[in-house]
Amino acid sequence: MLRGRAAVSRSLRGFKTFPRAAVEVKNEPILGFAEGSVERKELLKALAGLKGKTEEIPCVVGDEHVWTKDIRYQLSPFNHSHKVAKFCYADKALINKAILASVAARREWDLKPVQDRAQVLFKAADVIGGPRRAEVLAKTMIGQGKTVVQAEIDAAAELIDFFRFNAKHAVELQDQQPLDAEGSTNTMLYRGLEGFIAAVAPFNFTAIGGNLAGTPALMGNVVLWKPSDTAMSASYAVYKVLRECGLPPNIVQFLPADGPVFGDAITSSEHLAGINFTGSVPTFRHLWKQVAQNLDSYRNFPRVAGECGGKNFHFVHTSADVESVVKGTIRSAFEYGGQKCSACSRMYVPDSLWPQIRDQLLDIHRQLKVGDPVEDFSTFFSAVIDNKSFARIKKWLDRAKSSSSLKVVAGGNYDDSKGYFVEPTIIQTTDPRDAIMSEEIFGPVLAVYVYPENSYKEVLQLIDSTSPYALTGAVFAQDKKVIDEAAEVLRNAAGNYYVNDKSTGSIVAQQPFGGARASGTNDKPGGQHYVLRWTSPQVVKQTYVPLTDWRYPYMG
Repeated sequence: MLRGRAAVSRSLRGFKTFPRAAVEVKNEPILGFAEGSVERKELLKALAGLKGKTEEIPCVVGDEHVWTKDIRYQLSPFNHSHKVAKFCYADKALINKAILASVAARREWDLKPVQDRAQVLFKAADVIGGPRRAEVLAKTMIGQGKTVVQAEIDAAAELIDFFRFNAKHAVELQDQQPLDAEGSTNTMLYRGLEGFIAAVAPFNFTAIGGNLAGTPALMGNVVLWKPSDTAMSASYAVYKVLRECGLPPNIVQFLPADGPVFGDAITSSEHLAGINFTGSVPTFRHLWKQVAQNLDSYRNFPRVAGECGGKNFHFVHTSADVESVVKGTIRSAFEYGGQKCSACSRMYVPDSLWPQIRDQLLDIHRQLKVGDPVEDFSTFFSAVIDNKSFARIKKWLDRAKSSSSLKVVAGGNYDDSKGYFVEPTIIQTTDPRDAIMSEEIFGPVLAVYVYPENSYKEVLQLIDSTSPYALTGAVFAQDKKVIDEAAEVLRNAAGNYYVNDKSTGSIVAQQPFGGARASGTNDKPGGQHYVLRWTSPQVVKQTYVPLTDWRYPYMG
């Protein structure tokens, strides 16, 4: 049982309490960028200022900007001749230097009142929502190939929400206190972890990088942030905003690095306290194995949190609203080129509805514009992120064209002469257990299995057992009995489960995000419990009545 009471703050002399008003936070509104709007004019100006430019981005340890000899470039996905950023990889020596500098700064940061730490994120949210909004959006669009709306819901709205809601949750967590007893009081102190957190970020959401590094720091931790090579420019913009808003040096170190070098360095340090990860299953498993192999050398048991993608489903029942199915699936499967962890990549449709759904999908498919999201705001999605992604998706498309059980219904073409462009592709399979229905592709590829209308119960079981992932999924049905049946069968098939809505579009504080099985540790960033993942609570009992006897009454 918990109760609210005055918040608790650590002081050097002991403990003190003070009153605090509730923190009021709302989701950041998504701007429309209509013709003639202020936000559109500011964004166009920011985009023009970045056109053809190459930003230089160093490693940052404390206040020191460091350049190593290992120089790399971030390329624009839709125009790979444009070097968006020049950066360098941190070597093992620099990573170890960053670890020691962070650990040395940890205690003072952890002892700061949570309100002071939260203020950094509140300020950063205001800055990103105001004067720096256009910059962060423009860098996300050019560097990560996002359209206006996809950049806005990510690098503005979601990042702002992460900062504001996590700061709110951190402050209000102080009210979660144990019971007192007569003659004594009990206080829960929410300390940071002893050591450092390694934040390993993906390319596909600027907001995720900010959250992976920012939330542990908020909770009194020190962080080594490894940004994605293909999200470098926007990530560095977020890092600079945090510093400008009062984040002290050495609390978050900005360390671009080669993945294996970074992984080896952090997992071999005795000070590793946690890993906050978003990326591929093989990388996450490798890091976890490294932690296990080095377990005897750590001062603590490291916290390992990860989100690893999914093979997300849309299940369509014969009672479904067809228009909602079609338009929701188009958005879920093809927005941002299917490069969202939550994107729908497998769809199950009853044979009675397939002709209608197929025709409507094809009608919209013909209208989808794939191109340059900066020069043409009517672009629905742009190129995939890099040459590795392009090559992987190309293999899947080539396989589909030669397989007897697969039929390309729409799309299937690709071209990397200027950018890494892949057509939105719909593939029908006669084999519901084909690899295309179970393995993550992470591109604009939707696989469809058409099932006999009366076999929907067997199909629900099939959905649950086909893929190792369990991130998101959606059920489209108007029949309440079917909705209830599906919820029971698919209880463990998705961490974010939608009824008559697409599998993408989770909003901070509304649909905290994450899944289990191969999709990760399901820590639900965006929810109020997420901040607890990065604390090591201490309970302090203070007694005011002296103990006057060592004997118990029953002893006589």
